[in-house]
Amino acid sequence: MSVIIYGYNTAPYSAKIENILLFKNIPHEQVKVAAILPRPEITDLLGLAHRRIPILAIGNDIYCDTSLIASALERRFPASQGYSTIFPNKKHGGGGDTGLIKAFVFQWVDETLFPLGVSLVPWASVPPAFLKDRETLFPGGHIDPLLASRGAVVRWWDWLFETQTPSFADISVHLFLVWFKHHIPGSETLLDANTIPKSLEWLARMTNYIEQLKQRQPAIPELSGSDGAAQIVGAAFEPYAVVGFNEREAERLGLKAGDEVSVSRNDDTVHKFGTVGKLVALNREEFVIETQGSAGVVRCHFPRIGFTARLVSELKK
Repeated sequence: MSVIIYGYNTAPYSAKIENILLFKNIPHEQVKVAAILPRPEITDLLGLAHRRIPILAIGNDIYCDTSLIASALERRFPASQGYSTIFPNKKHGGGGDTGLIKAFVFQWVDETLFPLGVSLVPWASVPPAFLKDRETLFPGGHIDPLLASRGAVVRWWDWLFETQTPSFADISVHLFLVWFKHHIPGSETLLDANTIPKSLEWLARMTNYIEQLKQRQPAIPELSGSDGAAQIVGAAFEPYAVVGFNEREAERLGLKAGDEVSVSRNDDTVHKFGTVGKLVALNREEFVIETQGSAGVVRCHFPRIGFTARLVSELKK
């Protein structure tokens, strides 16, 4: 079962998924894409308008958004088959808090901490093309170059989930703090050993743990966009029955199997980056649509939380 990640070197959320692949020891390949649009390797070849990086393909199934990618990797490469888990058991007995860890990562790291970090980026000094591209992700389509709410962002981190090994929460927070240290001027005044010693001790342990894993990891093969797309299109896809089609949920959303829908993030109010395809599966956690790119047909998975599926016929009115 082939695994391909699409990302670029400085993408923080790509690093998160790369670390999950590393932790779980999942062999994979990569397709490098540009930091700014256009990305024909994704939009043209795969028919996927979703602009957030990374995306990850497992066979013919393409997963969007790191929360869903993490869940898919854990489900499809389980501990029962010899892979490590990102939802380990408690140190002192008891199962892992999978739901709590997922909620923590989504609500506290992705939706609270990371946006605070983004607000501290020195936007006035970034290349104009990058600034213009990123403005499409902000409300109103504009970034104030003077944006700088220089607050104490990380003093909260004096506690950890008591798991036997690092979890999805550790991976996510580590990624945030490492990105923060490398991209935010003056971060050393917040990451102060006199103020948050336990946090920095934990950060050092996590960094060392990751470096040790990297030393044992073979080189990651890199594919061209066309080779990656051909590999995905030619691969098998997971049976629709695995996700299923929840008729009750579909009716509540005004949808039915086979509808042509556009799926986009909730903050994309004009559906500028909506991915259009045929709705083939739906449950309480995800939408699955079949899309047609120039390379062929693929199945694209999107999480229900943070995303909306709208009938294309309604958008045309």
